[in-house]
Amino acid sequence: MPDSTPSLYERDFYAWANEQAALLRAGKLAAADIAHIAEEIESMGKTEKRELISRLAVLLAHLLKWQYQPERQSRSWEATIRTQRLEVRDHLADNPSLKAQLADAVAAAYERAVISAAETNLPENTFPNACPWAFDLVMSEGFWPDAEAH
Repeated sequence: MPDSTPSLYERDFYAWANEQAALLRAGKLAAADIAHIAEEIESMGKTEKRELISRLAVLLAHLLKWQYQPERQSRSWEATIRTQRLEVRDHLADNPSLKAQLADAVAAAYERAVISAAETNLPENTFPNACPWAFDLVMSEGFWPDAEAH
């Protein structure tokens, strides 16, 4: 009869992670849960890409709001734009291989940004179908889209 007791991985992820780290540090690879370790490492990579998309989505949503609702521009929107630029920059510095994923990340982020920007009571079809700005422009400290651009 198979053991139906949940493994440490299933019962207590934190304890499992610490146990696996200790086994790896001690060079006890045969005792390590290699399959789950590999799964978790892959998951960490996906998490980094999702984080980039999330930060870009917030940045792009606020740039859209800035452009399409200039009468509602605020210091809060400005702070969010500036902060997200720094967060994206730092995230890419920590994960330089994500730069190869920028086109896909911007496209995915822009979809989310349009949904978020529509909270301003503008219909989603107000916004372009694809991101109207190049990544380098979006990241430029001096870039603040103006209402005349649409």
